[in-house]
Amino acid sequence: MILRRTILKQDLVKKLYPDSISIKSAMQQLRNEIDVCPALKQQIELAGNTKRHYYNKQQLLLILEHFCITLEEFETL
Repeated sequence: MILRRTILKQDLVKKLYPDSISIKSAMQQLRNEIDVCPALKQQIELAGNTKRHYYNKQQLLLILEHFCITLEEFETL
């Protein structure tokens, strides 16, 4: 399986929170989840810039690991 170098944050939250009423609320849910876990937040910050509209591959893998989702499962979402 080929994993892209980056993924838009909006595309990620669409897959993680499919029942969310909007992209904005899904983004807020992800931010809250990251804020609740300081270790995850620090790892994401160390893996790259967080002020952009996308996550890099390392950040994506950290988030998927936190949600206990494998890459294969993520691709099928």
